[in-house]
Amino acid sequence: MNILLVNPETPNTFWSFSEAIKFISKKASDIPLGLITVAAMLPKEWNKKLIDMNVAKLRDKDLLWADYVFISGMSIQRRSFNRVVNRCNQLGVKVVAGGPMVTTEYKNILGVDYFILNEAELTLPLFLKDLKEGHPKRIYSSDEFPDLEKTPAPLWSLLDMKKYAGMGVQYSRGCPFDCEFCSITLLNGRVPRTKSTPQFLAELDALYDHGWRGGVFIVDDNFIGKKSQLKSELLPALIKWSEQKKYPFQFTTEVSINLSDDEELMQLMARAGFNHAFVGIETPDDACLAECGKKQNLKRDLLDSVKKMQRHGFVVSGGFIVGFDNDTQTIFERQINFIQKSGIVTAMVGLLTAPTQTKLYHRLKSENRLLQLSTGDNMDGSLNFIPKMDYQKLVQGYKHILDTIYSPKEYYARVKTFLQEYDMKQKANVTFTDIRAFLRSLWKIGLLDKGKRYYWKLLIYSLVNCPHKFSVAVTMAIYGFHFRRVVRSI
Repeated sequence: MNILLVNPETPNTFWSFSEAIKFISKKASDIPLGLITVAAMLPKEWNKKLIDMNVAKLRDKDLLWADYVFISGMSIQRRSFNRVVNRCNQLGVKVVAGGPMVTTEYKNILGVDYFILNEAELTLPLFLKDLKEGHPKRIYSSDEFPDLEKTPAPLWSLLDMKKYAGMGVQYSRGCPFDCEFCSITLLNGRVPRTKSTPQFLAELDALYDHGWRGGVFIVDDNFIGKKSQLKSELLPALIKWSEQKKYPFQFTTEVSINLSDDEELMQLMARAGFNHAFVGIETPDDACLAECGKKQNLKRDLLDSVKKMQRHGFVVSGGFIVGFDNDTQTIFERQINFIQKSGIVTAMVGLLTAPTQTKLYHRLKSENRLLQLSTGDNMDGSLNFIPKMDYQKLVQGYKHILDTIYSPKEYYARVKTFLQEYDMKQKANVTFTDIRAFLRSLWKIGLLDKGKRYYWKLLIYSLVNCPHKFSVAVTMAIYGFHFRRVVRSI
């Protein structure tokens, strides 16, 4: 068999960092981890190729080479996904599709020959068995959740690592919380499942042996879902591994805000090499947090929780949402004030969206307020439901938030607030790539950008007050350049 694995193109969004990664001459910020893991589940004797459309062109001759095209993707990749499927149909190439978008939306997808739904560890073997016997079915699904200790290591050899800003690995799936707008528990359940510590470290060894050095995103939707296991097993072993290898990786992950309640866990993560965490803040309004079931964010000082994490060595990125039923027109200024005071430089503010089959989706459908499928990009200014707030006021207020927090004046002020709070635990190992990115920033931001005077003020401030954080300040300036471009395009 000749198998072509295709990762559809991701449009330019907040999280694509497309403008920022140009400074380091990379094509994409994230790897198609799901596809290269699926590739490792296929028979070893099959020929496998990967085309990630974010780093390479998909040519007709690539498609014609394949006996089957395996394609995955998220909702934000829907347009590119559909185009690839259409090309396959025109060329007569069979399509096998799976992944999060396909699992929740397969009834609306045309042109796919075989759907491998839910988690591939359970459904892909059934398809492969039937395919070998000559009678594959169109749909394979499961309502069970697999044991991740049986998940193979990703097939790193399929990647052209030089084209990516960072690598990705997975330790766990599932989240103990159940937010109304989130599809994670729908797809992966509420009981976190993990790989074994030796298994996870073996994946890091393989990544290390392939020559990777730099950022590694642990893609778990909530890395701290099993705190006690992290503290007793994984993190002590990961600390030892990182020390022995002289910290080749800088880890980023996603966590819930209750990480800030656990001093020991924060310290262990910092010692293991974690220096960045994404947290779903969503809103400073308690009524809205209760509305969406974000109970872990209630009954706490959210601002203090963020600063606690920053003081323990974490660059905190935050997700924020407007458009809840309980939102009033005061929410826009409240969001701005919280973001500015928090020093959350990478603040992703989006309009509420209802992903397919989530609790929010079903509630809005029952209230006859659902309009269409979610685009998967909650920063594109569109809504897929009828909001309680006047639509025009909501969109204008949302635009006001973005225009404010990503204006050069407010953005660079927020970087300074962050630098004042951030206790950097790891020394910055400056590489030639970093130096080249800095020199490019001098030209593109320091000379050509409208906010150049704020850029120079930040550099001077960091050199005078916190020279050991200078590289972080430069990185944040480059991020800001990307964010302003994205905001202008919305």
